[in-house]
Amino acid sequence: MSEVEGRLWLVPTPIGNLEDISLRAKRILTEADAVIAEDTRTSGRLLQHYGIEQRFIAFHIHNEHKVTEGLVRRMQAGERFALVTDAGTPGISDPGFLLVRAAVQAGIAVETLPGATAFVPALVNSGLPCDRFTFEGFLPVKKGRRTRIAELASERRTMVFYESPHRIARTLGELAEAFGPERPASLSRELTKLHEETLRGTLAELTAHVEQHAPKGEFVLCVGGKE
Repeated sequence: MSEVEGRLWLVPTPIGNLEDISLRAKRILTEADAVIAEDTRTSGRLLQHYGIEQRFIAFHIHNEHKVTEGLVRRMQAGERFALVTDAGTPGISDPGFLLVRAAVQAGIAVETLPGATAFVPALVNSGLPCDRFTFEGFLPVKKGRRTRIAELASERRTMVFYESPHRIARTLGELAEAFGPERPASLSRELTKLHEETLRGTLAELTAHVEQHAPKGEFVLCVGGKE
């Protein structure tokens, strides 16, 4: 048995503004035996900015099932890993969930640091009720998409979605059709960055806006629940 207790740290990284990282996060990234990263090039540039030298292990949607078991064995032997995603908190709409679940099932200590994530500032800034909400992440692209949207039409809590620039117009239009064009909503993009923008209005108004202005950046869409 190793004298060092294996551990998995989930370390949030900035979603845009590089000042949005904690002192604790930088310490953990330095002390870990290696950093598990969704994109080692992106994370490598980030750590280089902070002057942190580290070894990286690639962990993404194409290899997560293959490498999870091996990473768990290494942590059981005493290694300590920091898990990061390209931006924000790992495990939210990225492959981190599988590794966290496997580590928990193996009895490995899992510790999540608080920090940057896109949907919380977008929700709080939306002007919509945020005492109760449901995080939906990305809607299905094909199979199950219409069914999921129909199910959400009667949801009374504020709904939070992630969406890409090339699908945001489609998503807004489909939600306006299913929920009604007058449903209040908020659309945020480029959060924490120089050109941060939040638009508020009805689903119909936001649909018209993105149809007239080429969407840029990743979006967080907040939609009011059914009254």
